[in-house]
Amino acid sequence: YFWIMGRVDDVINVSGHRLGTMEVESALVSHEAVVEAAVVGMPHEIKGTGVAAFCTLEPQHAPADDAAAAKLKESLRAHVATEIGAIAKPDQIRFTDALPKTRSGKIMRRLLRSIAAGETDSGQDTVGDTTTLEDFSVLAKLRESDEA
Repeated sequence: YFWIMGRVDDVINVSGHRLGTMEVESALVSHEAVVEAAVVGMPHEIKGTGVAAFCTLEPQHAPADDAAAAKLKESLRAHVATEIGAIAKPDQIRFTDALPKTRSGKIMRRLLRSIAAGETDSGQDTVGDTTTLEDFSVLAKLRESDEA
């Protein structure tokens, strides 16, 4: 029996190491504070491609202030380093109430890649077709939020 856990095209090359995004997502979700996670690659000056993570948190673990958010981000980075290795630690972690999904429930990763890369939404063509996006407010909230 074979069990396919991820897709080969969801692999990012971080400093010469091939990382499956699903592996990093699984490590993040195994942390008690995280309900759902999506990981994408982003441009990085030194590594070539960095790891950007978007996490939905359990309501009781939501950080109250910036200090608590920074502490939780470090905890998540340490957890990923323990589960996979230091090379897989996310360079950028953003907390969100929801992830941009299609009506069928698939995460729209190309939108997350655009946000992680810091591309501004000057028009519809920068992110492509968003007609299947279930909730447009999720995308707007992610674009507004700053990553510390």
